[in-house]
Amino acid sequence: MVGIILASHGGFANGIKESAQMIFGQQEKFESVILEPSMGPDDFRANLEAAIKRVDSDEILFLVDLWGGTPFNQTSNLLAGHEEKWAIVAGLNLPMVIEALSERFSSEASHDIAKAIIGSAKEGIKIKPEDLNPLEEEKKEEASNNIPQGAIPEGTVLGDGKIDIGLARIDTRLLHGQVATSWTKSINPDRIIVVSDNVSEDALRKQMVMEAAPPGVKAHVIPIWKMKEIMDDPRFGATRAMLLFEKPQDVLEFLEIGGSLDKVNLGSMAYKKGDINLTNAVSMNAEDVKCFDKILEYGVEIDVRKVPADKSENFANMMKKAKSELNIN
Repeated sequence: MVGIILASHGGFANGIKESAQMIFGQQEKFESVILEPSMGPDDFRANLEAAIKRVDSDEILFLVDLWGGTPFNQTSNLLAGHEEKWAIVAGLNLPMVIEALSERFSSEASHDIAKAIIGSAKEGIKIKPEDLNPLEEEKKEEASNNIPQGAIPEGTVLGDGKIDIGLARIDTRLLHGQVATSWTKSINPDRIIVVSDNVSEDALRKQMVMEAAPPGVKAHVIPIWKMKEIMDDPRFGATRAMLLFEKPQDVLEFLEIGGSLDKVNLGSMAYKKGDINLTNAVSMNAEDVKCFDKILEYGVEIDVRKVPADKSENFANMMKKAKSELNIN
C-alpha cells in the first residue's frame, strides 16, 4: 500500500488527517507532520523522517500545504534518490486527501495517485453564491449530465433500459461527508437521488441536499412513488445512481409499490425516544425491527457499515440483540 504523509505549517495537516478519517474511516500508513513556530527546519526534517519510518512503504505520497515553504523544501530534500517511488503534491486540501485515500485502493504507485488527485483538489474549490463560479466549471457539470431531461421522447431506450443502482443506503443524515466523498468515489454514480416523501416536501432540506452534492455529481430529491417510475423508465438506462433513504420505512414502502433492490447499505439511524443503541451509528425501536423483518422477506441483503473501508457488521446478530432487548418474538 502507498504510504501517505501530510505536511504543513501549524496544525493544518493534523486537522486534515482527522477530518479525512472522520469521513473515510481509520487508515493505515497515513501520517501527518507539522511545523510548529518553535521548530527549525532540522526539527521538522527529523519528524518527517520518523513519519517515513512509521508508514514503512516503498511507495510514498507527500501532500504538503505550500510550494516553496519549509515543509515542501524539507520533503524535497528527502526526495532525492527516491524520485521513482516517491512524489510530492502541494496545495493540500481535504478533497485531495480523500481522493488519494480512495485511489490507493486500486493503485500501488505514488506517481499514479499524484496525477489522479489533481482534478479533485481543483473541483473541491467552489463558490457560493453559485453565479460567482467560473463559467467553465458550470459547463463541465453540464457536460457530465447523463440523465434525460424531458427532451427525450417517452419510450426511448438508453443503454440496457434499466437504471443502474450502484448503492442504496439508509442514512438519517442523507447526503453528508461520508456519502459525498468515500461512497461517491467507491460507487462513481452519475446521480445521487434522495428517495423520501418527507424531504421532497421540505423546501429547505431539499435545497440543502442538492447543494451538498460533490463536484461532477447531480443530486435530486424525489418522492418514493417517483423512484418506482424512474426504475421502470427505459430513458434512465444509461444512468448509474446512488439512492439515499432516510429510514427503513421508506425502503419498505418502495418495495411494496413494486420497487426492487438486491442490497441495502445501513449507514446510520439516529437515536430517537424509545430506541436502543445497537452500534455507535445505528439505533432502532420495535417498529424499525419489524420493518427490517419485512424488508428481509423481499430477499434484500442488509450491509451494515458507515464507509466502504469498514468491515460489514453482522446484521443477523444486530436483529437478534434488538429483538431480545425490545422483547419482540
